[in-house]
Amino acid sequence: MVQKYQSPVRVYKHPFELIMAAYERRFPTCPLIPMFVDSDTVSEFKSEDGAIHVIERRCKLDIDAPRLLKKIAGVDYVYFVQKNSLNYRERTLHIEAHNETFSNRVIINEHCCYTVHPENEDWTCFEQSASLDIKSFFGFESTVEKIAMKQYTSNIKKGKEIIEYYLRQLEEEGVTFVPRWTPPSIAPSSETSASCKKQAAASAVVPDAALKEGLSSEAPGHPSGVPEPAAGTPDDKLDADYIKRYLGDLTPLQESCLIRLRQWLQETHKGKIPKDEHILRFLRARDFNIDKAREVMCQSLTWRKQHQVDYILDTWNPPQVLQDYYAGGWHHHDKDGRPLYVLRLGQMDTKGLVRALGEEALLRYVLSINEEGLRRCEENTKVFGRPISSWTCLVDLEGLNMRHLWRPGVKALLRIIEVVEANYPETLGRLLILRAPRVFPVLWTLVSPFIDDNTRRKFLIYAGNDYQGPGGLLDYIDREVIPDFLGGECMCEVPEGGLVPKSLYRTAEELENEDLKLWTETIYQSASVFKGAPHEILIQIVDASSVITWDFDVCKGDIVFNIYHSKRSPQPPKKDSLGAHSITSPGGNNVQLIDRAWQLGRDYSMVESPLICKEGESVQGSHVTRWPGFYILQWKFHSMPACAATSLPRVDDVLASLQVSSHKCKVMYYTEVIGSEDFRYGLLFQAGLPRVWPGQREAQHVQRGLGTGGVTFGPFTVACS
Repeated sequence: MVQKYQSPVRVYKHPFELIMAAYERRFPTCPLIPMFVDSDTVSEFKSEDGAIHVIERRCKLDIDAPRLLKKIAGVDYVYFVQKNSLNYRERTLHIEAHNETFSNRVIINEHCCYTVHPENEDWTCFEQSASLDIKSFFGFESTVEKIAMKQYTSNIKKGKEIIEYYLRQLEEEGVTFVPRWTPPSIAPSSETSASCKKQAAASAVVPDAALKEGLSSEAPGHPSGVPEPAAGTPDDKLDADYIKRYLGDLTPLQESCLIRLRQWLQETHKGKIPKDEHILRFLRARDFNIDKAREVMCQSLTWRKQHQVDYILDTWNPPQVLQDYYAGGWHHHDKDGRPLYVLRLGQMDTKGLVRALGEEALLRYVLSINEEGLRRCEENTKVFGRPISSWTCLVDLEGLNMRHLWRPGVKALLRIIEVVEANYPETLGRLLILRAPRVFPVLWTLVSPFIDDNTRRKFLIYAGNDYQGPGGLLDYIDREVIPDFLGGECMCEVPEGGLVPKSLYRTAEELENEDLKLWTETIYQSASVFKGAPHEILIQIVDASSVITWDFDVCKGDIVFNIYHSKRSPQPPKKDSLGAHSITSPGGNNVQLIDRAWQLGRDYSMVESPLICKEGESVQGSHVTRWPGFYILQWKFHSMPACAATSLPRVDDVLASLQVSSHKCKVMYYTEVIGSEDFRYGLLFQAGLPRVWPGQREAQHVQRGLGTGGVTFGPFTVACS
């Protein structure tokens, strides 16, 4: 398996030329890197104007490996070839390195880049990436991989220290500025040019006045663009200082996982991606296994989009029953700065709430609480000046009894736990359970199997008044914010709960209808696609040049999307039961319209080239119709290739094991037919579309314009005549 590493952007608040002067001091050997024994120059090139300097070195490394392994391999040292391409005109240094020793067994490649900061020309950015591919190594492949990763990560940590060490060394020698390169043709005189070259070579000190003059006189010759490898901005690349300030201390490999998953999301969704804190939570929940984190994050993003969770705080108002009888609310913060949520579960009438509202309303309310928790974590991160990515929950069980073990109530609780665990990982920093009664072990036995092991380790349970003693509440919450009902002096505005009046109860039919409304107020429909059983929808077009638009997500598996035209209507749609395969499709239907007796080219024709869509992708597009008649949109099962030779999986590698064992795909789609004139001038909202069109609502979509008769600009398509 190929191991990959991608660093964040590390910023030196020093000019590029001064950083280069410090970097050159690492050769031919560096005492700060004990494994770096020596280096020899293999070849060197300098351009006539002095702007380009390319040097290739052969580096000798003493790898810290067991003596037995070295003896088996028959080497004491490992040699690498490093090529440095320094461009003073563009102010860039590109470093490429690969192993010479055991190159037929182990392939190591590294690329590093020093560039000017895109927003401050007096700062320097550094990035590096590397890959390790061990083909074979005398049966010690796993051991060699661990040794290589350990050595590499230790050197990554030292990288910035080494540059800063040589910067201090230069400062002690009186060198605080190195002039920029200037073309010989614009030099004021030969004497000045020679003086500048001499000064650059000697790294002489330049007074502040000369510094200002040199920068201003050089401005016209400064390149307007930054080379492509460093064409990054704070919006699309992560800065190491930003990571430490807002995300916390991460190891180099953890940083790499975050950056690679973030980059994968950028490439896949082509728009707004989840916040870095959210991506990091999924990685932590899967012990930084990038493949597993990618899998669950894809599922969660689809779930959030389907149920419009991103807008729940702005668009959904909790029913008055919840506001009056749900005994929970936010209350200051704990000693670590985490938002504190107080839940008086023992005082809550779970049966009454479920009978009055149903499961779905309770679930949606809990989702709104979690969304509010994410928002408060961001606020507290800014207030306390340190990363805060989780909250503390204080649960008071005073009053808990057998009434709370009502079966539908427990069922609702288990479902809520399941949804929260899947979509809000690593958001619970600590759970304080107070005044646990004798009935609590029964409830815990029912609930605990559905809680992740990492989450369970964050639980602290106190019986009776134990929370008032040593190791109790005061260890985690300041005395002045302890709620009054727990013996503190702080008034807590959390509702006291109580019994829900039976007059507010709903019938089973009313709750069923209400549940249906709550979770189907989405403009999307779901469909299942099976091997040999595509899903098809029929769109009748009366006026030629109408525009068919679509927006769909591939929730599971890979599919092929087709569009057909027929002059005659197919038979009325009938659902494929697939009884022979004993497959059911909850939450999604499967409709087939094209009769098996129809022939392509005679009874119907293809109007768009087939589009292969990978799992996790969101696709938008349009087709300008050329003829009236019947158009059929088809989603068909697509089998994966026999083998994949890529080392960096895209969405097609996500859930690969599931794809191998299942012949079922799932899509979530939305279609609309728009008049050509309205579509041509972008008057989408006058054409009867929802207030927020899917393309605008979901910025992370992969925006693909499939229509050959139109031009795509983001989520909108302008028809061309």
